[in-house]
Amino acid sequence: AINSPIMQKLNIEEEKKLNNIFIFLSGIFVTNAILAEILGTKIFDFSFIKDFNLSVGVLIWPVVFITTDIINEYFGKKGVKKISYFTILLISYSFIIIFLSTKLTPNSYWLNINKFDDQGNIFNVNYAYNTIFLQSIGIIIGSIFAFLIAQLLDVLVFQKIKKITSGKFIWLRATGSTVVSQLIDSFVVLLIAFYFLAPEGKSWSISQVFNVGTDNYIFKFSVAIMITPAIYLSHYLIDKYLGKKLAEKAKSNAL
Repeated sequence: AINSPIMQKLNIEEEKKLNNIFIFLSGIFVTNAILAEILGTKIFDFSFIKDFNLSVGVLIWPVVFITTDIINEYFGKKGVKKISYFTILLISYSFIIIFLSTKLTPNSYWLNINKFDDQGNIFNVNYAYNTIFLQSIGIIIGSIFAFLIAQLLDVLVFQKIKKITSGKFIWLRATGSTVVSQLIDSFVVLLIAFYFLAPEGKSWSISQVFNVGTDNYIFKFSVAIMITPAIYLSHYLIDKYLGKKLAEKAKSNAL
């Protein structure tokens, strides 16, 4: 349970409910953060807009945005920092396992059954495996720095807005914190992953980093606005599960 004068007065059932919510939100947070790291190496064109380039990881981060704000609402900056630091450890662990996996000697049977692609052309599956996952190493390292900076900034802006508005206007603190923090995240991760730590011969130009970063940020900004109803729905469901009295205690303590 969270250590504070308010939370120490809770009974066992109330503590259990709060812990259940924290575990549930943490699971969503960690799962989507790691997925975003692994899948983020692919850049695709947004079909509805010409020359609008996005990283696949950007599609997943909105879930992390929502979860961050909800954890912040009920467990405060300590809750967000705790899960953020833990997630960084797990991302680092993923980085180590992925790196080691690329150094293993490939099995001959695995190479043979994947020797040709769908068109019958010779295909080096081990080279493809290493290329994809070693490229994600740059994403992971870049994201560790960008993720930490963005999360700490998100917590700060969220709490400042919440205090100024006396806990009102959920949409303002949720959207405001996301818009500010993801401005940093959108460019830092690309700069480190695709410019400084890109595989030899595959480094992006600064202009490409800026273009993709701008597109990613525009997408994140748009999603931050569109997911506002989901944030209100999440608050409603959690408040209903906790009960009005416990929900208010948790929010007060978080602030």
